[in-house]
Amino acid sequence: MADLDLLVLGDVNPDLVLADAAMDVAFGQAETLVDDAELTIGGSGAIMACGAARLGLRTALVGLVGPDQFGEFMLRAVAERGVDVSGVAVDPEVRTGLTVVLARPGDRAILTFPGAIALMTGARVDAGLVARARHVHVSSYFLQTGLAPGLAEVLRTAREGGATTSVDPNWDPAEQWDGGLRELLPLIDILLPNAVEACRIAGVGDASAAAAALAAAGPVVAVKLGPEGAVAAPAGGGELVRAAPPQRLVDAVDAVGAGDAFDAGLICAVLDGRPLGDALAFACACGTLSLRAAGGTAAQATLAEARAVSRAP
Repeated sequence: MADLDLLVLGDVNPDLVLADAAMDVAFGQAETLVDDAELTIGGSGAIMACGAARLGLRTALVGLVGPDQFGEFMLRAVAERGVDVSGVAVDPEVRTGLTVVLARPGDRAILTFPGAIALMTGARVDAGLVARARHVHVSSYFLQTGLAPGLAEVLRTAREGGATTSVDPNWDPAEQWDGGLRELLPLIDILLPNAVEACRIAGVGDASAAAAALAAAGPVVAVKLGPEGAVAAPAGGGELVRAAPPQRLVDAVDAVGAGDAFDAGLICAVLDGRPLGDALAFACACGTLSLRAAGGTAAQATLAEARAVSRAP
């Protein structure tokens, strides 16, 4: 029996967010002062899981950390946000990953030490948690290189048990834009790239065309367009659906984790049985509201907030 709404297979690492209006980094042993610095919950998977729990979904996280300060911080901080972290393995032979985010208004640079992120494997995924979930989400596909070879079996098992599935590919540091992802598309119910990622994966120059091309292989494809909202192609192809950002805009402080909040919102709405257009608008509301504070989880929306902003009943 599915007593979990969502199981996230993802990266579990902190973000060190350095924010500055200019963010003009200089080498040559020059010291640059920045406006703000904060150690926060990081990793697309961990942030998405926290966003889903904030929306009221019964959420569990599967991942890998080391027995170090970063791993301890992540387990404690994610659990405090209502996420079941019993599926996160602590391996004494690995080091927890770390991401340094250099953030300035409207843009950011991301420096990641993969550590345990790349060492997570399909064999480490708790089959019992998969069997309990209504939906299984995979984050940071291109960073989880150890998980990719066994992912087809995990997704197939989830679907055979009645769960739906989704993948957020995130950026490919190798810029190969495949790594087996195209072969997985028939096993994925929802693909969640941003515009650049969608175009690179599909090999086309337009986000709408990319959504349509990828959807032809099986999944719903919801493409995040930042301040322009989102566009989605139904599973198997069909008329595109669009959603604009909510009119009640917030003062944007930080875009870190906005895409993960979008993912959480879309999955929440889909599990609630909402039509694709409504789900897309709800996801845009979640992504927008997450901009209200620095870091990926500080301003994640509640269900009531997201419904109010998206005008969902």
